[in-house]
Amino acid sequence: MVARIFSKALQQSTRGYASQAAVKPPILLNGLPGKYASSAYVAALGKSERTLQAVEKDLQAVQANLGPNAKDAAKLQTFISNPTLSNKDKVAGLEQLIGNKSDTITRNLFEVLAENGRLGDAEKVVEEFFRLMAAHRGEVEVTITSAAPLDKSHSQRLEQALSSSGVAKASGGQKIKFNHKVNPSIQGGLVVDFGDRSVDLSVAGKVRRLNALLQESV
Repeated sequence: MVARIFSKALQQSTRGYASQAAVKPPILLNGLPGKYASSAYVAALGKSERTLQAVEKDLQAVQANLGPNAKDAAKLQTFISNPTLSNKDKVAGLEQLIGNKSDTITRNLFEVLAENGRLGDAEKVVEEFFRLMAAHRGEVEVTITSAAPLDKSHSQRLEQALSSSGVAKASGGQKIKFNHKVNPSIQGGLVVDFGDRSVDLSVAGKVRRLNALLQESV
């Protein structure tokens, strides 16, 4: 996978492969989205730090294009998840998702996703890439998931509270980067993820724990 993304970008450059071999992701990610993200990270940094930053900028644009407030979000979501479109058609239509000025490695990443029938994982791949970039910068990424979008003042108060809590101690003095996600399925409350830890304060989590207790008591 790494070789496919990397070789397309460097067109069989021997020096490029030597650079790639010396590059390793700053953290180990599990699952296919993590592997795709790691491949793109290694390929980009194998060329240069500037290329890595260019790919990050491209993926920020992709995330914005797929976001709930984006003008063509519904159309793009349909495009990446449409089971009636062949992988070949998805490769041909990638420009509407990544534009025509994206870095070669960005395009190669999405071509590989489309060719492998994994374009529906695009958002997860982007999120995993951002995790790698946070680690690359020595940041600790804290993801706050809520059932509905939080207003700015609520988000700021929550971030301040977390910054002065055990999350700050767990970060080991590293800079904390907050990300906010919306997942209606948690029904209410919050889920806070940082590193390999998760604090589930959601309504859905409370219901699961209650059901588990009830089953144990039967």
